[in-house]
Amino acid sequence: MSAPIPVRHIDLRQPEEPAPGPCAAAYNVFWWGELPLGARMACAEEIPFGPGQLHATAVELLAAQLTARDPGLGAPLHATHEGRPVPALTLGLANAFDRPLQRLQVMAEPSTLTAGHISVVICTRDREQALGRCLRSLQHQRSPAGEIVVVDNSATASARAVCAQFPHVIHVHEPRPGLSIARNTGVRAASGEIVAFTDDDVEPHPGWLAEMARAFANAGADAMTGLVLPAELDTPAQQCFQFDMGGFGETFVPVLFDHRFYADTRVHGPQVWKIGAGANMAFRRQAFERAGLFDERLGAGASGCSEDSELWYRLLALGGACLYEPRAVVFHHHRAQWPALKRQMRVYMRGHVSALVAQADRFGDSANLRRIGVQLPRYFARTAVDCMRHGRRARGAILLQEILGWCAGLRYLLRRNWRRARADLPKA
Repeated sequence: MSAPIPVRHIDLRQPEEPAPGPCAAAYNVFWWGELPLGARMACAEEIPFGPGQLHATAVELLAAQLTARDPGLGAPLHATHEGRPVPALTLGLANAFDRPLQRLQVMAEPSTLTAGHISVVICTRDREQALGRCLRSLQHQRSPAGEIVVVDNSATASARAVCAQFPHVIHVHEPRPGLSIARNTGVRAASGEIVAFTDDDVEPHPGWLAEMARAFANAGADAMTGLVLPAELDTPAQQCFQFDMGGFGETFVPVLFDHRFYADTRVHGPQVWKIGAGANMAFRRQAFERAGLFDERLGAGASGCSEDSELWYRLLALGGACLYEPRAVVFHHHRAQWPALKRQMRVYMRGHVSALVAQADRFGDSANLRRIGVQLPRYFARTAVDCMRHGRRARGAILLQEILGWCAGLRYLLRRNWRRARADLPKA
């Protein structure tokens, strides 16, 4: 069994790095105060970091933030066709700025905006312990939410007792199974101008809502997502999800996805899943009025997942914009055991394929179908060859689940009644 990999948070403003405990490797997240800068793996021989290594890391990461966040340089960065930020300016140009450290200090200031206009929606099903942990973390927000709505998707309303421990939490029972149904119930129950979503297996950073409020105040985006960091990497399954599967992405600079991104990438298929994760996202209420609510054919309890990215796709196609802002941070507890991770990856791929079908049907974008029939099989083949060459048995086992999920997703191409239902999007 692999040894646990500690997740270490290092504030580069401090001259001394805290001494680590004994470990074979560590996952290091670098901060400048409350501004996340980047993450690096380090082996035992590299820990603790020396002053020179810390200085070099700080210069590199801070320069990237400076060039990506300065409004005078056109920040935020727009997304490339692969959903990544356009290349930032060179380190030399960053160093040529007038008073770069002072600029960075201003950029790194925590948000002081209130979040009373934000409603937080948490959808849960039979995970009372995780829900309690999530709700306790929300009690420590620097700017509390206007309201917290827990949508209980269990058959027996098992979350009611947990919610009763938190006086300001609104419990809503939605017995119809399905994450999209639960999310839509949460949108209708919420009263905030902005509706934020997180999951019961998440712990938000204390500045999460304040940074969301700042992002919406400074940008005209219809929706936003934020950074999802691992809460722990104690088991082989958690490590596989983070390092082999890419976790929930690790972009540490803001990126704007707008209609231009959609138009420029439509011929290849917009990679909207790069926008972020449903565990850390928010929408203006007008976004639902523009594009409709979540497609209830998609998501956990239905086709599998991708109800979030399909809604982002709709928003972009209709002229809207989504901002990825990594200042809004949450910590996610990855699946700790192999059976749960295997099922998760199988369901993820099945839901991904079904969302591609829905996107192709709704907007006539045939590139979504090419991804199903051409790009995904190529990805499977490349990954299989890599696993065989390097003896990556664990990754091979996950690949098998992805292929099974792809096969299960293919049936949505043949289900005419399912595909006709695209016109029946629920309204806000």
